[in-house]
Amino acid sequence: MAEEKRGYIVYINGPVVKARGMQGFQMREMVLVGEKKLIGEIISLEGDIGTIQVYEETSGLKTNELVIGMGKPLSVKLGPGIIGNVFDGIERPLSQILERGSFIPEGIGLISIDPTKKWDVEVLVKEGDVLASGDVYARVEETSMITHKLLVPPGIKGTVVFAEKSGSYNIEHTLVILKDGSVEHRLLMYSEWPVRIPRPVKERMPINKLLVTGQRVIDTFFPLAKGGTAAIPGGFGTGKTITQHQLAKWSDADIIVYIGCGERGNEITEVLEDFPELQDPRNGKPLMDRTVLIANTSNMPVAAREASIYTGITIAEYFRDMGYNIAVMADSTSRWAEALREIAGRLEEMPAEEGYPAYLASRLAQFYERAGYVKTLGGAEGSITIIGAVSPASGDFSEPVTQATKRMVGAFLALDRELAHARHFPAINWLSSYSGYVAMLADWYRENVAEDMLELREKMLGILQEEDNLMEIVKLVGEDVLPDEQRLILEIAKIIKRGYLQQNAYHRDDSYVSLWRQYRMLKVIDRLYTRSSICVKKGIPLSKVRNDRLFSQIVSMKYNAGEDDPGYFDGLIDEIDEYYNKLESTYGEGGEDSANPVY
Repeated sequence: MAEEKRGYIVYINGPVVKARGMQGFQMREMVLVGEKKLIGEIISLEGDIGTIQVYEETSGLKTNELVIGMGKPLSVKLGPGIIGNVFDGIERPLSQILERGSFIPEGIGLISIDPTKKWDVEVLVKEGDVLASGDVYARVEETSMITHKLLVPPGIKGTVVFAEKSGSYNIEHTLVILKDGSVEHRLLMYSEWPVRIPRPVKERMPINKLLVTGQRVIDTFFPLAKGGTAAIPGGFGTGKTITQHQLAKWSDADIIVYIGCGERGNEITEVLEDFPELQDPRNGKPLMDRTVLIANTSNMPVAAREASIYTGITIAEYFRDMGYNIAVMADSTSRWAEALREIAGRLEEMPAEEGYPAYLASRLAQFYERAGYVKTLGGAEGSITIIGAVSPASGDFSEPVTQATKRMVGAFLALDRELAHARHFPAINWLSSYSGYVAMLADWYRENVAEDMLELREKMLGILQEEDNLMEIVKLVGEDVLPDEQRLILEIAKIIKRGYLQQNAYHRDDSYVSLWRQYRMLKVIDRLYTRSSICVKKGIPLSKVRNDRLFSQIVSMKYNAGEDDPGYFDGLIDEIDEYYNKLESTYGEGGEDSANPVY
């Protein structure tokens, strides 16, 4: 048996501890610090001095207490019991911690998924079978929505020399024994994986499938792709959290990993209270049956906050390897960056812009680059989509975290304070947001929605851009000086903003809108613009072209047309054609009223 490695504490500064006698330790090795055996990780070694970041509260720690090595990096247990659970930043279940008191006590150790609970396991292999990394050897119906596939861990292969019968076992029970030459591998119901090392895949594949969210401004104008990355930056009160909640509830991902990273306790409480009561809209089952929550509030140890996003992405990679599509919600990466800044300050590292460490951008890149659409070691296809909220102080998008994030994400959904104050939600600014996935998804839109979906998108964005340019003139000299064609642009832009971009998260029919409905709504607005524009060009006064009842009806179509009402949009288009046909015949080619005007 290897001799136990020991050092002793010589320096304590919050979560940063230095110890002497650390020659035999390794970088990133987990250690137990002090008499309470607090969990820590070695982040620097210089001679016999090791620097440790501690993932628990260090009050009461004293110099000369022991530091004991664990011989492995910070790792998480991966197995049945993760889905529907609520963990802290290093995968300790908060429900078990609650049994010990209202606060997380020091020195409780690395408790993880329940080792005593029994699961009904179906073993899929028999003696003599040859297994490689990524092969499925058993499965467990973990929840009503997720089948947990037990995979041969990366780097392990061999011939089955023992296979347990299907039955009810706890996660510590040996299900399969593989023999690879003279080496035996015991496969339990769980495995461990270091959180800072990405899990291997067979191949990274092109990103060409839409992550359907049911949110019109996203699906139509700034689409997210399965395997892609997105940032949702916005100041206080602009709706970052509710936007992520909508994506978690409605997106067509198989599993949601929600990382509450350094947010206020009441926001995490809202998630913990709301998510267990929500139903999955696709099948009516509890949303928690496909959700993992990592709750790391702002008053929890700062080092655990830094580790929380790695814990979350590692869990996501584990389920991706089973062939699932995962959506990771990180709320918020700004609080994570603040944890980096605090630790860097205690380490006396040279600060860069606004006090953040010089490696801020590379750390963010390491996180976002773990997204992707992949072929797994077992040959299945799976994806991880990362959607990170950013909380710039005072809504200043020029600050370092927002700028570093913007350089590496594929979609940038900028939340606007003025829109939020005007009660326009989601408050995604259509002029400062963008998506780099539009071209990649062009074929998908053509095959799954309509040939002209992206053409309509470009047309509507063009109207909104032109309206923004015209508003500069309107602010100076007023709307009355504009010709009717330009005033019509302003009217149509209002319909796009109020009737299409604005979406009510709490309305039964408007909270989620299928792509079919989104396309039909765009067609209605396009028909209105086309027909009204023709009339204006013929010289018909805008006061007659703009029919209040018709315009109001189109704005409110989002509330009146249900998913099972395909004829509603055709009826609206018929009304538009009927009105403008009558208008054109009444006014004639020259635009002069040849009879009574149409009202």
